[in-house]
Parts: sequence; structure tokens; C-alpha cells
Amino acid sequence: MIFSIENEFLSVKIKKYGAELNSVKSKETGIEYLWQGNPDIWYGQSPVLFPIVGTLLDNKYRVDGREYELFRHGCARKRDFEVKEMGEGFITLTQSFNDDSLKAYPYRYLLDITFRLDGKKLTVTHTVINADDKRMYFSIGAHPGFNCSIGDVLEFEQEETDVVNEMIDEDSILFDEKFPSPIDGRIFTITEHIFDKDAHVLSNLKSKKCTLKSKNRPQEVEFTFGDAPYLGLWAKPGAPYVCIEPWYGINDSREKKADFSQKRAIESIDTGEVFEFSWNALIKE
Repeated sequence: MIFSIENEFLSVKIKKYGAELNSVKSKETGIEYLWQGNPDIWYGQSPVLFPIVGTLLDNKYRVDGREYELFRHGCARKRDFEVKEMGEGFITLTQSFNDDSLKAYPYRYLLDITFRLDGKKLTVTHTVINADDKRMYFSIGAHPGFNCSIGDVLEFEQEETDVVNEMIDEDSILFDEKFPSPIDGRIFTITEHIFDKDAHVLSNLKSKKCTLKSKNRPQEVEFTFGDAPYLGLWAKPGAPYVCIEPWYGINDSREKKADFSQKRAIESIDTGEVFEFSWNALIKE
């Protein structure tokens, strides 16, 4: 099932399955800004990453001495969401724990994703609520893919002289070493081979946003990732899209942790507490 919201400028579609964005289209120009999920390249479009970001070592982790198995980017994206609220130019979809989720992730959670239009801006807000009787540990992130061409650029709002660049190996596990920054001053250029070694996982960014600029057309997408501690940039090598991914969490390294609570960059909230983050995309035409 596909849900739709719109205003005078944009029409947006969202899948019930995984609360995944399906379309962000300009009414003025007819341009589709969201990657359309070619299964021969990458079937995804904008998966929600919860309760992990990236991959766990051996796809396993431990909570309170018990081992669990959880695969890349978590289980929320592989389940339906239900409509919690819908109105003019917005929709909130919700997912809660169930017996199956508890077998892979032993916390009772509520997860709301709100999509809201304001002029030519789409804001997506992720809200995690701890419905358990104990402290809950989790990671969460976004993974939207935007149509682009080789030679297009992401222009950051500030000079990124101190950015830290980490990358992942063939098992989607972090290398121990750090890599040279892919940002030249303020410019990240989307080349044919920029993603040959998979994603760039950036931290220590000064910028709160970047702008996707095309070499072929004047329209731009200004993407605000805010205070996210990590920003993933990724695509299949040479493919005509780029994923701009704000992350509150990160892939595992080869260093095995005794408990999920010790995972690097893990977030946590107590019973009844709420964690929230948003990203937005402003279409400039």
C-alpha cells in the first residue's frame, strides 16, 4: 500500500511497508527527486534504519548475557507501519514491538515516522519511545536516495577541513583505519568510482546541511541533517543516485563487545522517554 501527501508544490508517496519514501515529485517541473528503486542496481529508496545502523559483527549481539541475531540496518524496515495520524500535507506512520520483533530485539518500542510538507520542503521526523520497563539501547538513521548524475556535487555549507572519514569492508564492518576525506573544501563530487569501496561514513562535520547540485539542470536539493553525529554517503558505484544518510549509530568494528549497551555510538532512553531526530529536503527550483 502507498500513502500520499501533497501541497501546491510537491507530491510525496510513502510505502506502508517499512515507512519508506517512494516518491518526491515537483508539481511545477514534474521532476522526480527520489531514486526509484531499480532492482538491478539497488532496490531500496529510503529505508528506515532501526534498531541498528549498518551491520553487527557476525550479525549477532548480546543483551544481559543472551545472544540475539539482527541483520543489516535492523528489522523495522522489514515490517508494515500503520497510520497514526494524517492531515493536510502530513502523515504519521507508527510501528510497535511484537512477538517476532522481541525475538530479534528484546525491547518494547514504539517508532513513529512523520512526513510533513511546508512549501517546497519535506521534513521527516523519527520518534522512538521506550515502552519497556528497562533502559532501551538502540541506533537509528535515515537512508534517502536522490536522483543525480555522475559529475554532480554535494556542496556543504562550511569548509570541512577536519572531517573524519571511515569506511566499511566487504562484510560491512568498519575498517580500523581512517581514510582521506572525500570532501574537497566544501565539495563532494559524485564520480564513477567514489563509492568503489562502499560508503563514506563522515563525522566531525562543521556543516548542518549540504546541497545536491546538478551539472545538467538548475534545480537543487538542500538537505539538512542537523546534529547527526555521522553522515553516510553511498551509492552503487557509477549509479545515478546518491544516498545522504544521517545516522545516530554506526556499523560494528572487529572489536567484539560483551553487551549491546557497550556498542560504539549507541543511544539509550529510559522507560517512557522519547528520542527524536529530523532531516529535511528543500527543493530549490
